[in-house]
Amino acid sequence: MPKIQKILVANRGEIALRVMRSAKEMGIKTVAVFSEADRSALHVRYADEAICIGPPPSSESYLKMEKIIEAAKVTKADAIHPGYGFLSENEDFAKLVDEAGLIFIGPSAPAIELMGSKLAAKAAVAKFNVPLVPGTSEPITNIDEAKAIAKKIGYPVLIKASAGGGGKGMRIVNDEASFQEHMERAVSEATSAFGDGSVFIEKYITKPRHIEFQIFGDKHGNVVHLFERECSIQRRHQKVIEEAPSSVLTAEKRKAMGEAAINVAKSCGYYGAGTVEFILDENLEFYFLEMNTRLQVEHPVTECVTGLDLVKLQIKVAEGEKIPFKQEELKINGHAVEARVYAEDPNNNFLPDIGKLQTYKRPQGHGIRVDDGFEQGMEIPFYYDPMIAKLICHAESREAAIEKMIRAINEYEITGLETTLGFCRFVMQHNAFRSGNFDTRFVENYFKPGVLEKEEVKEEAMIAALVASSMVSTKKEEVLKPEIQPVSSWRKNRLA
Repeated sequence: MPKIQKILVANRGEIALRVMRSAKEMGIKTVAVFSEADRSALHVRYADEAICIGPPPSSESYLKMEKIIEAAKVTKADAIHPGYGFLSENEDFAKLVDEAGLIFIGPSAPAIELMGSKLAAKAAVAKFNVPLVPGTSEPITNIDEAKAIAKKIGYPVLIKASAGGGGKGMRIVNDEASFQEHMERAVSEATSAFGDGSVFIEKYITKPRHIEFQIFGDKHGNVVHLFERECSIQRRHQKVIEEAPSSVLTAEKRKAMGEAAINVAKSCGYYGAGTVEFILDENLEFYFLEMNTRLQVEHPVTECVTGLDLVKLQIKVAEGEKIPFKQEELKINGHAVEARVYAEDPNNNFLPDIGKLQTYKRPQGHGIRVDDGFEQGMEIPFYYDPMIAKLICHAESREAAIEKMIRAINEYEITGLETTLGFCRFVMQHNAFRSGNFDTRFVENYFKPGVLEKEEVKEEAMIAALVASSMVSTKKEEVLKPEIQPVSSWRKNRLA
């Protein structure tokens, strides 16, 4: 297979920049796609070429498969990297990329399709003796039948949409009396979100931890795992703090879970980067949850403790190369923690707080990494996920990484909107987190709205914000037409 010469990144923001930087280090040219809302975005200015693919809503731009394929052809890209989110786990998109004669930097369409169905995935991994949570093995919509199954499993149970994730169509049911109401809501949410109302029912683990293993496969049948990440600190069933390694896994348990993760990958002939997610109960028994067939948001903590560039490895695997190391050659180096910085108000149930970054100053220092797609004076578009940045800290031990994260959070200056930085500091300083004695209910157990004080804005930061605001042009740019439009060399001039 020939070497990749030019990659179109079918994404935006920090992950688009992340992919482009590794590609450039490999001597590969990059192409950005953007919506009209992202005309001046950093990933657009950073790429060698950029093309507008539509209006601001993602349904009219970043989710338009044909527009992205056309953009790749116009710019003569020979590969497409989907990043995460948007089309990254869409088997139809992977098929279209392949049919267009382009390289999809990700797994095969059949693997995406198989692991995209939770029930099909469970059936596939069961053949490899991967532990599964007791529950249904087929999709179900009949309430009476579902209620009988729940009674047999024993309450509490979890109702989950079979066709999606992100907490949509998910309900915890504690008793038979409330089952029907929860079942009806789960089916309705699943139908609305995914066009498929089928759900499955499984035993609810009362004190679960969310542990995931980074796996990598190549097109020659080799599969390795790059150890685990602890992702139990969540809000609305979505991660906000991640770390590697987990503070609770023994060497024996890590080995067993790693082997199970590899077997999950083998069950679908997987190649490329993927993540196998497990539920870990209070007795350290683990159960397969699902597989994400893409690069994860939290992949930097794995890069920190392994010393690997996962994007470069993705590209090499897509080119047909073998994984250049064996499982026994991999070691965990120190400890890494990642805090997702969202434009959200933790004191208001983590609701988005979209606005302008009046002050934006990143923390610096050894072992501190910030992956972002914004700079001071820019607006956070309300059309997309409100994540501003990922703050990653790496040190020789978990305690040192936590202390470094606290220092970095304190030095991260953001004004103009509310962020999750205060919540992340709350987590880092909480005894439950520091002791490692926590689970996915951390927010429900320990965090109450209003517990965080408003961030004190330093006088010099406010002056800088006013200066920055005065320098940002208020002149509206001419609205681009939704058809594909290449961007000229103005981008390089602005980067100079």
